[in-house]
Amino acid sequence: MDIDEDKIDEAALALMYLTLHDHGRAWKQIDWEVTNRLYEKGLICDPVGKAKSVQLTGEGLELSEKLFETLFAKK
Repeated sequence: MDIDEDKIDEAALALMYLTLHDHGRAWKQIDWEVTNRLYEKGLICDPVGKAKSVQLTGEGLELSEKLFETLFAKK
C-alpha cells in the first residue's frame, strides 16, 4: 500500500488538538516518525526528551485547530 505520510501527519496534528493543555502543549502519544516529521515541518518543537508532551509552534497550533475542524467537525 502506498501511504501518504502528509495525510498521516495532518491527522496526527489534528488529534493533538484534542489533548492541548498549558498554552499549546499536547500529549505526544503519536508515533516517533510522525512527531519527527512534524518537527521537521516546524509544527512542533523538538519532541526528543523525557517530557510526555510536546509544544506546538504558533503555526502548528493554528493548523492543528483548522485540521481538527476540517477532519472531525460535523457539517
